[in-house]
Amino acid sequence: MNEVKAFIHRGRAAEVVRALIKGGFTTLSLVDVKGTLDALGPHELEFSMEFGRKVVAEVKLELVCDTDSTPTAVDLIRTHARTDQETSGYIFISEVAKVISI
Repeated sequence: MNEVKAFIHRGRAAEVVRALIKGGFTTLSLVDVKGTLDALGPHELEFSMEFGRKVVAEVKLELVCDTDSTPTAVDLIRTHARTDQETSGYIFISEVAKVISI
């Protein structure tokens, strides 16, 4: 199993989630975060007193999936998170050693 973690623009999150759910990936976590992606425009920027610089409102999306379905999840995220910028976010993939139900 793999954990897929993506940092994407907040404005693209809804489309990414819809695509993932349609693709059968239904166990997702979304967290609002502040980051340093290139802003799509001044409307995305806010000055952070904590960090002493302008930051962008981003979404961290996390999902765990079978190793075989990881390329599909990554492709869905890349396709639907794209903006007109060269870099629209980042995807990280980690192996999951164990899953324990609660």
